Amino acid sequence: MSVNRIPVVEKILSANDSIAALNRKRFDETKTFAVNLMASPGAGKTSVILQTIAALTGRLKLGVIEGDTAPVTIDADRVIDAGMPAVQINTGGDCHLDAPMIDSGLKQLPLEELDLLIVENVGNLVCPAAFNLGTHANVLIASIPEGDDKPYKYPAIYRGLDVLIINKIDLLPYVRFNMDYFRTGVEALNPGLTTFAISCTTGEGINAWTDWLVQRSAELKR
Repeated sequence: MSVNRIPVVEKILSANDSIAALNRKRFDETKTFAVNLMASPGAGKTSVILQTIAALTGRLKLGVIEGDTAPVTIDADRVIDAGMPAVQINTGGDCHLDAPMIDSGLKQLPLEELDLLIVENVGNLVCPAAFNLGTHANVLIASIPEGDDKPYKYPAIYRGLDVLIINKIDLLPYVRFNMDYFRTGVEALNPGLTTFAISCTTGEGINAWTDWLVQRSAELKR
């Protein structure tokens, strides 16, 4: 079994990358800036999305694809209640979204009407790093309660990032988290990585993050 494992994995990833390229083509043709939002469970993906929607109301039209291992629509319902279109994808227990799943979700969204699409990946710091979805940017949310050692324990996901969001910074006075140690680990893997420190509770840093989204969306439309 071990002899065949590498070719099989390579075949799966190659097929995924082919569909990811088609997804990217659709994003480019409709001029919809697409973001793959990754994080561990509880890091605050949905909270960040809801804060992003609130901050971008009247500036960008936004849609969301929600990935989950179970057939629940809680997160998608929250996005819809916030006034934006959303699609829930049940991965059937898989620990990540892949390009074919995104292709399926795109068929249920008015992509031509959207300026920004956020894909909320499954809460996991391992599997999502291996699967290209065709989005323009890979974004990771790291939260203060998770600890400052995550870049050292999960290097693959940090190497492939375009943006890092450090969430729950309002908890810094109450949690043992060495920001210098954390940033040193990040910098070793991804020098000069664009980083936003935010709090969904206080709203600190949200505007810097959403301004970046507006800028990238505008660049795509030129």
